Amino acid sequence: MNYPDATDHQFAAPAAPAPAFIGQGTAVEQSRAVAEVQAAVIVARQFPRNEETATRKMRQAFRQQSLAARSFFRFNRGGADGNITGETIQFAKELARCWGNIHHGLNELRRDDVAGESEMQAWAWDLESNERASTTFVVPHVRFTKTSGRKPLEDPRDVYENNTNNGARRLREMIFTVLPDWYREEAKEVANLTLQKGPGDKPLAQRIADAVTAFENLGVTVGQLEENRGRPTEKWLNLDVAQLQIIYGSISRGEVALEEEFPPQRVTAAEILRQHTEQPPTSTPQPEQQAPGEGTGQWPQARQPGSGAAS
Repeated sequence: MNYPDATDHQFAAPAAPAPAFIGQGTAVEQSRAVAEVQAAVIVARQFPRNEETATRKMRQAFRQQSLAARSFFRFNRGGADGNITGETIQFAKELARCWGNIHHGLNELRRDDVAGESEMQAWAWDLESNERASTTFVVPHVRFTKTSGRKPLEDPRDVYENNTNNGARRLREMIFTVLPDWYREEAKEVANLTLQKGPGDKPLAQRIADAVTAFENLGVTVGQLEENRGRPTEKWLNLDVAQLQIIYGSISRGEVALEEEFPPQRVTAAEILRQHTEQPPTSTPQPEQQAPGEGTGQWPQARQPGSGAAS
């Protein structure tokens, strides 16, 4: 009989330490999670998706103005990158819902308040094709701003929101990984057409007026809007209003600063010259009365002694 040599195991990885005690609630939760995943896989195999039905559901969903307005983002990174545009996490989640048999999630694996970071995992799983995409990443508990630079986060609510915002971008990409490219591209086209068409009960002129009013409440002038669009308001198209709607949503969600999209207008030399020429001529100032020189013995007329004039 051959016995295994002890040297075969001298470099073996140590076994992961098992908890000394597992409570009844933990054991029940573990069993429930395993059974839930198994049941989801079995149901997905028994009731496979109908791609034609999924496409029809997607088209119907992205014809809604409320969803189309939340489907895209835009922000200015500055430098050579310029404006960055893309699809939001709401867009990705709606695609996953319409496609069906897809599970996705964002998990916080570890939080280290001493080191100021959190380890997180974003994942998406197509239960029908068994295609799974996941990524593990570290999120520093820091917020970067152009004005104050690096700002550490200590409030648990700030840390949670920072982790969620960073995780949403990874989750969006994981969902896109398990979805067909043609399905995503058609959804983008339908959403863009919905934004360009606008609400059916509002004419274009009213939509332009509503957009101008909404941005005026943020402190943006009509001149800044026209500079952003590159043409006056009377020449705006449905596409211009749709783009402004995307910008307004990005500003409201804090994805882009107001000053980045609408910098203060610069005054040109021609405008300064025109304002100067349009100003009415001013009256010629009267020469001020000079005090008498030393040794003259004279006073100004209003200040002669005995005249009764107030000094």
